[in-house]
Amino acid sequence: MRSLTNISVFTYAFAFTLWNNIQPTVEDEYIANYSSRLLTNVPKTIPVHTQLLDLSHNRISGLSISEFIHLSDLEVLNLSHNLIMLLDFSTTALTLDTVDLQWPIILQIFISVEQLISLGGSMKALTLERVRNKVYYFNQEILYRQFSEMNIANLTIAGAYMPHMLCPNRRSSFQYINFSHNALTDELFQNCGTLKDLKLLILKKNKFESLRKVSSMTSYMKSLKYLDMSNNLLRHDGAEVQCQWAESLTELDLSSNQLADAVFECLPANVKKLSLANNQISNVPRGMVELKSLEELNLASNRLADLPGCSGFTSLQFLNIEMNSILTPSADFFQSCPRVRELQAGHNPFKCSCELQAFIRLERQSGGKLFGWPAAYECEYPESLRGTQLKDFHLSLLACNTTLMLVTALLLTLVLVATVAFLCIYLDVPWYMRMTWQWTQTKRRAWHSPRVDQGNVLQFHAFISYSERDSLWVKNELIPNLEKGEGCIQLCQHERNFIPGKSIVENIIDCIEKSYKSIFVLSPNFVQSEWCHYELYFAHHKLFSENSNSLILILLEPIPSYLIPARYHKLKALMAKRTYLEWPKERSKHALFWANLRAAISINLPTTREENE
Repeated sequence: MRSLTNISVFTYAFAFTLWNNIQPTVEDEYIANYSSRLLTNVPKTIPVHTQLLDLSHNRISGLSISEFIHLSDLEVLNLSHNLIMLLDFSTTALTLDTVDLQWPIILQIFISVEQLISLGGSMKALTLERVRNKVYYFNQEILYRQFSEMNIANLTIAGAYMPHMLCPNRRSSFQYINFSHNALTDELFQNCGTLKDLKLLILKKNKFESLRKVSSMTSYMKSLKYLDMSNNLLRHDGAEVQCQWAESLTELDLSSNQLADAVFECLPANVKKLSLANNQISNVPRGMVELKSLEELNLASNRLADLPGCSGFTSLQFLNIEMNSILTPSADFFQSCPRVRELQAGHNPFKCSCELQAFIRLERQSGGKLFGWPAAYECEYPESLRGTQLKDFHLSLLACNTTLMLVTALLLTLVLVATVAFLCIYLDVPWYMRMTWQWTQTKRRAWHSPRVDQGNVLQFHAFISYSERDSLWVKNELIPNLEKGEGCIQLCQHERNFIPGKSIVENIIDCIEKSYKSIFVLSPNFVQSEWCHYELYFAHHKLFSENSNSLILILLEPIPSYLIPARYHKLKALMAKRTYLEWPKERSKHALFWANLRAAISINLPTTREENE
């Protein structure tokens, strides 16, 4: 004897009944209606007109006989005698729903039903749902044997916490068995070859663990078409032993289990409708057993990161892949799956990026094949676009075309580099950078060298910068008129004041630093001299660094603008903004020229070191 505890649990919503006077097509219609829930989850009922006899609240006397007896909400300890009185040869279906009974009483009822059938009764369907047991110790083998040997087409024992069921000793007449919400395990109907007429088997909400054993169980059921194994503990680890399914099995529900990718190695070859929803599948592996007959596939609530291809599902027409982990679904799905008429891919965490643009175009090209569009398709990433429907997400062609973006960026870079190079050449930027570096290095050496007192004072009134081709004018006119006579001016000339041993650049900088003014003798020869350019650059640098007014420009000869090189833009700016002295050709105007030049240079310099000290 074994203990058995019964609790009130889920009631199976579709109690299937068959009787003698119902048309033969009712069974097939039920199969179609029930199995349609695989992908749609919309409950459907069979259009059967029944008259139910409800014996509730313990009122069972004075009732008329009915073909369909439905007893519910009963708390009767001795129901068998009164119930047997209600049964008649014309009774085809008996349902006990939510009743408190003792198992011995239930056994009496089933024995009475079996006797009635053996005497030519019409009983075809027996349903036992949510039975609360009052006695926990009884001979279970007698009860199971009575259940398994009943000569009826349809047996439902749901919500009874039944742990086991025996295999019939002889070929059974069962066509429909519903053992949902019990405690059945993998040992059920193993090596049972007497259920050859069984067409529908519902074992959901039990404790099955091995998918291979489930397949082995069905291999003996030669007529099985529909199998519901949802809400169990099924696993499949890819064992070497192959799964053996009934060849007649066309509809299989394996939803809400613990199946992973290896499940595709253990599926019935002729299945047409398959539900693997709410499992742990992350990928549909390639090279699996081909399911050429599969038409409907439910992979909702798994861990898939992309849409599966149809290399193994050549007949696929409906696919449900909602509530997975798909960020950017492949846009070539309908090209690889030409027979698919409907795709349910909503409620995924879509990442709104360039890759998703192709999938959005897929919706426009598919002609309404995306189920739930657009409400079920929203952006999850990035955060700024969360909640935006995919139909409202748009990116520019340039942002999403990597090749075009790279070509555009390359062209812009080339244009920028070419522009900078042109400006550098036109403005002689390398020359200025080189001069700035030399000036910086000279300053650094002067800073670290021992300081001489007279090096920190002005020693000359003016430094003269001129071209060698204009040296005759400088020596015969400029120097004699400034250094002789009253109020003589001390001029710094490179020929006599440059210190031997120093570089030319250092001498130029040193002379400009020790001179109060810098006189530039401008002429076409001047703009063609490299050293004149150096001297002008350093003098101009001193003008800005010391904020002084030290430049004096003498225009010896007119300089056409086209003769001035581009790097002399500072000279052009000086001539445009500053007043320069123009050497007059008339001798009568020379006196005024020298007077103006002396006035521009006027400054008192210390003549001796002692006076400076």
